This record gives sequence, structure tokens and C-alpha cells, in this order.
Amino acid sequence: MTELEKMLAGETYDFTAPDVAESLRRRRVNLARFNATSFDDPHYEEALSALIPHRAPTARIMPPFYCDHGYPIHLGEGVFINANCTFLDGGGITIGAHTLIGPNCQLYTPQHPMDYRERRKPIEVGRPITIGEDCWLGGGVIVCPGVRIGARSIIAAGSVVVHDIPEDSLAAGNPAVVKRRLRGPAGPPSAT
Repeated sequence: MTELEKMLAGETYDFTAPDVAESLRRRRVNLARFNATSFDDPHYEEALSALIPHRAPTARIMPPFYCDHGYPIHLGEGVFINANCTFLDGGGITIGAHTLIGPNCQLYTPQHPMDYRERRKPIEVGRPITIGEDCWLGGGVIVCPGVRIGARSIIAAGSVVVHDIPEDSLAAGNPAVVKRRLRGPAGPPSAT
């Protein structure tokens, strides 16, 4: 297995390996091209598709945007990502349809070793982030490696999400905790 294949498989990999470096180089070219566009630029769609090939045609990202590789990001129909977001995507990031991501949000999949001796090595593992359909992340939210946010949930601005959030939840804080349940698809809010 190459180091890039290990990264995509969720295994520990060397982030200085030549194949990983080449992937990052290609992303730098595509990212510079995308960040030089705007919604009304005739080259916007082409630049976004080159950067994020796994996206529904109606998914939109407002430049500037920052990511590691681009292709491990999957965006559903109607996803909107506001300006100045950073996605460290080596572990894979999946965002469900009609989800809104506020400005300055940061999604981090890399997990470095806990042991300081191992952390001196150029290794890490990517833990995937999954955000369900119809979610809303307020401005400045940070989502940590391996987190799953359930469908229809809202994460309050400035929150740091370190654990999974169930569907139909309003979560806030650092670390983010569920403050209350929201109205689900089949009725009134549940009691908490």
C-alpha cells in the first residue's frame, strides 16, 4: 500500500511521503484557481469541480476556502459552505444534503499520536467526519477527528465538537453538549 492509500483507508501514514506531497501539490494548484473565483465567475463551477470532484451539482462553497486534498470531501445536494472555512480532509469529510456551514468553520480529520515519542515522527491517521442532512453549523464551529453529527442538528456558533451529536439536537459549548432536542421529522420536539 502506498502512503496515500493508507491515508484514504484510515491507517497510520507518513504525511511526508512523495505520493502525499504530490496530492498536496495538486491541491495547491486547484485551490489557488478556485480561490481566485466568485459565485458569478464563469469559471467557478469548473474550478470547484476540479477541487472537490465528489459533490452534488448544487453544492456551493464561498471562497476563500482551504483544504488538504479536496477529493476526500463529499458534498450532498444543496450544501452551502460559507467563506473562510478550513477542512483538513485526509480522513474524509462527508456532508449531507441541504446542510449549511457558517463562515470560519474548521473540520479536522488528522489525529496525531498521543505518545510524544511517536508524535516526533511524520505520521498521523485520518478519522472521518460525517455531518448528516439538513444540519446547520454556526460561524466558527470546530469539528474534531472522527465526529458524527446527526441529521437536522444545529451546532451553535463558536462550539467545539469533540464527541458525536445525535440527530435532531441543538448543541453548544466547548466541548459542545446537547442543550435540547429539536423537532424531528415526525412530530414535536422530544423532552430532555
